[in-house]
Amino acid sequence: MSKSIKVLIVITLIAAVVVIAVAFVSASMAENKPGGENGQSAQNEPSQNVTQTTENVVSTTKDFLNDKDFLDAEQPFQGVERDDSRTKLSLLATSVSRDLRVIVTDSRGKAVPGEKFSITIAGVGTYSDNDEDGIIYVAGLRSGQVKVTLNEIEGYECDDTLDVTISEKIEYTALSDVSYLIKTEADIDAMAEDTGIRDTEVDESAYSKLLTDYRDEGKVAVPGIDVSKWNKTIDWNKVAKSGVKFVIIRCGYRGSKTGALVEDPYFVQNIEGAKAAGLEVGLYFFTQAVDEKEAIEEASACLTLLGDRELDLPIFIDTEGSGGRADSIDNATRTAVCQAFCKTIQDAGFDSGIYASRNWFYTKLNDASLMTYNRWLAEYTKTPQYTGRFVMWQYTSKGSIDGIEGNVDLNLYFQKEE
Repeated sequence: MSKSIKVLIVITLIAAVVVIAVAFVSASMAENKPGGENGQSAQNEPSQNVTQTTENVVSTTKDFLNDKDFLDAEQPFQGVERDDSRTKLSLLATSVSRDLRVIVTDSRGKAVPGEKFSITIAGVGTYSDNDEDGIIYVAGLRSGQVKVTLNEIEGYECDDTLDVTISEKIEYTALSDVSYLIKTEADIDAMAEDTGIRDTEVDESAYSKLLTDYRDEGKVAVPGIDVSKWNKTIDWNKVAKSGVKFVIIRCGYRGSKTGALVEDPYFVQNIEGAKAAGLEVGLYFFTQAVDEKEAIEEASACLTLLGDRELDLPIFIDTEGSGGRADSIDNATRTAVCQAFCKTIQDAGFDSGIYASRNWFYTKLNDASLMTYNRWLAEYTKTPQYTGRFVMWQYTSKGSIDGIEGNVDLNLYFQKEE
């Protein structure tokens, strides 16, 4: 019940006390007869009735006023009460190449799910949020300026009319903020989405410990590891004391089924713990991009998750099999995805690179087209057989490091001798 209704009840009860009192007093005066036993009885009876009735009404009023919830906390209202309040919305928009993504956001800047919003692009048409995730994507648009408005929907108010530039060609520049696209594992089916399949051959390296004295043609080989949620909680101080000098941390992945961008649930604690322990840090992102636009989104997701933290080593795109959406793209498209990711990361001022197995570099990518990028090679042999240039070598997935439960990937990062 609303407070205004409660106050009205109190006023009505007080008024009732006054009206009843006046009525009974008037009746008492009209019926009052002087002298005798009968006259005395007639005078007292109305007076007693007035007193009793007044006490009843006052008692009821006190009960209401003494109820701690009567004028304080709002109680659920069981009837029909009109609510004229409307949630204010805003629009955000991005364009990569002849496309438009419009995000319907609330006052916190978060996409609003659960409603079938629709937008009108002036002179083009109307488009709906069919999956009700608060994001409307339109492809195949002509380049140039357009006006975008949110169509009316009950319970919401949006005064925004956006002037948006539809890009003609892809520009390898990070989207300003893709936090609205990034999900947590609580939002998805992680078992179905996080399905990377190692494409390396049988582990023939026989390595399980850090290689601390490996040398390669005048280069210093620095020992390190890479980690993700699969390594669970890590004691980073023990890791640092074990001889590990660097770590490449998975910040996220794209779902192999739906294509959702997902933050690795251990990313924040891993990067904060590794930095606090004094380790050098780089990142990687498991790709399931099927075109350059999605690769730019993935690079943008890395930068959004990184925030204002600094890095010592590159941000790598991890390309390998998943049994999912990106397995079927051709080599040219997969190569373009890797290039788009790396160019976007570099445009933001960070070093970039590509992680793949020897077989993947040879058979799933146009290897010669990627010569200018840092390569992180996964090859589980005693010495690498891959003939291309690489800066990092993942030599086993069965390493053992103090502070990490179970197996961990071991790596060497090659630096020129000074």
